[in-house]
Amino acid sequence: MILAAHADWSVDPRKRWVTYGVKTPQGWRLDAPTLVGEVSTLLERLTAAASGGAVALGIDCPVGLPPAYAAQLQGFEDFPSFLRQLTPDMAFFSVAKTIDEVGLARPFFPAGSVKGPGHKLALARALNLPDTASLSRLVDLRTAHRPAGGQLFWTLGANQCGKAGLAAWRDLIVPGLAQGRVRLWPFEGALRDLARPGQVAIAETYPAEALRQLGLKLQGSKQRQASRAAMADDIFGVMQKLQAAPSAALTAQIVTGFGPPKSSEDPFDSLIGVLGVMNVLAGHQPDISPLPNDKWQGWVLGQTDMPLDTSRS
Repeated sequence: MILAAHADWSVDPRKRWVTYGVKTPQGWRLDAPTLVGEVSTLLERLTAAASGGAVALGIDCPVGLPPAYAAQLQGFEDFPSFLRQLTPDMAFFSVAKTIDEVGLARPFFPAGSVKGPGHKLALARALNLPDTASLSRLVDLRTAHRPAGGQLFWTLGANQCGKAGLAAWRDLIVPGLAQGRVRLWPFEGALRDLARPGQVAIAETYPAEALRQLGLKLQGSKQRQASRAAMADDIFGVMQKLQAAPSAALTAQIVTGFGPPKSSEDPFDSLIGVLGVMNVLAGHQPDISPLPNDKWQGWVLGQTDMPLDTSRS
């Protein structure tokens, strides 16, 4: 048995939603999104839901390091080996309050609001990087079909992804690696190879990218119930192609656009994400990275678009 799951991650537990899909001889069975809940038990709960089988978990946060930062690390073979030497109580996971506190061992900044321009450049220079562009991975850069993503170590503003990444690494991935439960895509192999019984293969995902891969188009804002509800027929069409049967509760949520709150975009993203994971497992999108020799940066699951800024490749 294999279980596909997607966690729409956030530093705020109220915004963390996970959707499960279990593969049966008849196809996939999809349940309605639920809150992630206690992170320390998530891997155990996923494995139990798979009846001890394999788990492929997509998570909406960075899984990898900027190459110019990683090049300065000594004594590590790759990103998984770097994570394996971390513990949740290390300074690495403590966001710096001032730029003077930033260094290779404490790269996340800032802990609170900062006034005036130039703070990202100051962060880059504190990490021995030449410019703010060096704070990005290749997969963070703008493509022909989507804007640029956030930069891992920056933790301020609406477009930042640093806080979610820090929380996921500290509370989920690092403990999971220490327990021997977790394998990291794409560093340790193709997703379908990593999804083995008793193991949780974790891959970086991006719901906006999954929408494109699935051939879905959102008209309007995903924060609006009407926009989410207008996609119901198309979402059911994708499920039919994937041989996925939604539960009655999930069907009701899709038809009603997951309810009126703006925050309903989170369970909506969780559903789109798991459909993206299932799409890759079905072979409709590649389950390997287009960067075959990369050991540090990572990639977004299923993405085939390369960045428009080819000078970074």
